[in-house]
Amino acid sequence: MDKISIAAICLGFSAILVGQALEGGHIGSLLQFTAFMIVMGGTVSAVMLQSTAKQFMAGLRMLKWVFSPPALDHDKMIREIVNWSQTARRSGLLALEGYVGQQKDLFTKKALQMLVDGTEPDTLRAVMEVEISMFEHARKQAARIWESAGGYAPTMGILGAVLGLIHVMENLSDPSKLGAGIAVAFVATIYGVGIANLLFLPIANKLKHLVAGEVAMKELVVEGLVSIANGENPRIIESRLKGFLAMHE
Repeated sequence: MDKISIAAICLGFSAILVGQALEGGHIGSLLQFTAFMIVMGGTVSAVMLQSTAKQFMAGLRMLKWVFSPPALDHDKMIREIVNWSQTARRSGLLALEGYVGQQKDLFTKKALQMLVDGTEPDTLRAVMEVEISMFEHARKQAARIWESAGGYAPTMGILGAVLGLIHVMENLSDPSKLGAGIAVAFVATIYGVGIANLLFLPIANKLKHLVAGEVAMKELVVEGLVSIANGENPRIIESRLKGFLAMHE
């Protein structure tokens, strides 16, 4: 569980609510279902329209990463690759076949199998880099729905404000209805700007950072296996991979 994400969300919304209370306002005045419906409904529909069903659903599934990010242990992977290089140096590449079945990650499993099969280093790198590129593109497209939501939400807030003001103008002769219309107008703007900057955009940036970590892990695997295929010394491989990892942190 990513505690900092939970703390950040609680802090952000608490700051707004406490600030409202300190200014003498009623917290209940910020609770307007109509404004929320306009902003969220309009934002979701706009994001759905610009995305494919696959991208949209993938983006929703990635939301859980904000609170429970994928476990990526780059240092452990470096140790594994060094162990593979030592095994290959002692007993040859075929000795690595026993490690193939132990891999839960399909990308690592495929790359290691190609190494065992005697694939040329340049070919191995070329094939796996295409897979990395496809993986990164798909992940970024999915994460981008949250970035798009952060762009649409403020506009939907303005739309809600305009609708609220229209309602006010239509009921100038009835003062009892003016308050509700003005409340929807201003609260809709708060919802649009607040949700975009407190939730949607930070979520998008966090997901992109996590995707970069996944890509770095895959690139680490490729770099290590290509080095093994080239017959490099395990200590040199370890040093190179640590330097490679430092460049991507």
